[in-house]
Amino acid sequence: MKKDHFLLIASVSGMLAVALGAFGAHGLEKLVDARMLQRFHTGVEYQFYHSLALLLISILYKQIKNKYVYYAGCAFLLGIVLFSGSLYLYVLTEIKAFVLVTPLGGLSFIVGWVLLAFSAKNSAYSEKR
Repeated sequence: MKKDHFLLIASVSGMLAVALGAFGAHGLEKLVDARMLQRFHTGVEYQFYHSLALLLISILYKQIKNKYVYYAGCAFLLGIVLFSGSLYLYVLTEIKAFVLVTPLGGLSFIVGWVLLAFSAKNSAYSEKR
């Protein structure tokens, strides 16, 4: 993936989060119980947060330009696919195997934030030299 694609990915992911949120609020509520609807909403919420994080990555990469910022963006994208995607699939199909993937997505989100912290530390350290 090219480093300048994070803005496009963030935009598409944010748009999908809004569309999926609307689907959950207006279409899905008649098809699934409240617990499953909450799971779907959790997927939307985390997708939205990390779409904004990808937007931040697209801005930060132009300023900092280190590998940690890039890898943080990749981790956030992987987290959206694994965490939110597995919740969406589980709610829509009721196949429990999908929720086994959800923690890997959560771990990807955590790794992304850790990498972003490394980029800040690396950048601050580089400025002191």
